Amino acid sequence: MFSLVADVERYPEFLPWCVALRIVETRKDGDIETMTCDMVVAYKVFREKFRSLVRLDRTARRIEVNYVDGPFRSLTNDWAFRDLPQGGSNVDFSIAFEFRSVVLQATAQAVFEKAFLKMSEAFVERARLVFTD
Repeated sequence: MFSLVADVERYPEFLPWCVALRIVETRKDGDIETMTCDMVVAYKVFREKFRSLVRLDRTARRIEVNYVDGPFRSLTNDWAFRDLPQGGSNVDFSIAFEFRSVVLQATAQAVFEKAFLKMSEAFVERARLVFTD
């Protein structure tokens, strides 16, 4: 699962509302890779581009995303992966965000739970496609 989530360039292929993603820069330091990414998301009449730093720690099996520029006041999300003895993975995910725009913040809060479920399902379905023979 770590590799699936780390493959950010493929997000537009399966992740709802992600219409474009471009890796601007990549830096490697041992097992840690840091990417500067521009993502474009669209939902109904809203279309926004934002930049973030994505830090992949392959040894710790963690992914940290920190906001750099765009419509947010702040945005962070963290992923932690643990293999299960019976197969599969346990994935811990957390996210915190605040938009600069009151309208965007109100819209995001109103649909957050539904959007989170839809995005979670997209990752699960992507895992089925990628990892099932």
